[in-house]
Amino acid sequence: MKSILLTLIAVGFLFIETSAQIRSDYDKDVDFSQYKTIQFLGWQDGSDKLIDDINKKRIYEAFKKEFTDKGFELVESGGDLGLTFYVVIDQKTSTSAYTDYYGGMGYGSYRRGGWGWGNGYSSTTYTESDYLEGTFIVDFYDANSEKQVWQGVSTSTISENAKKRAKNIPKRVAKLLKKFPPEK
Repeated sequence: MKSILLTLIAVGFLFIETSAQIRSDYDKDVDFSQYKTIQFLGWQDGSDKLIDDINKKRIYEAFKKEFTDKGFELVESGGDLGLTFYVVIDQKTSTSAYTDYYGGMGYGSYRRGGWGWGNGYSSTTYTESDYLEGTFIVDFYDANSEKQVWQGVSTSTISENAKKRAKNIPKRVAKLLKKFPPEK
């Protein structure tokens, strides 16, 4: 029983490592079919300083691929849409507890049914783990009106393993842009 529970806990931590919470919102009055080109306007509030150059390149390339696959052209200047990135990184602590129960059930005279509670004891183990959680925000602005027309937010655990990051960044960007552009 203990090994099954430990396996389930380990699988749960693996799921946390690879999953991301995705949210998006957009201006319902905007016709997104009018946009053909996208210009990267930069990182907001210097948040690019929280990410190294290798991961910034991975993010940029993942967005470029998704835009190309969706029929958009990424341009240096004069885009129909302006795109900005913003990153927040928080240090979090995860607490888990596992309780072992010993004894407790046995044959007895509980209401003449034969089974009842016996003497038993339990032992609980607490574990705390520190991890980094990243929130990545993507904003699209109409180039003419300079008004925000779409926003996507992805929140997930940041892997310390570079190979996992290289694999997860394109997947998370694809998931983030799954509903972009919204259909009328």
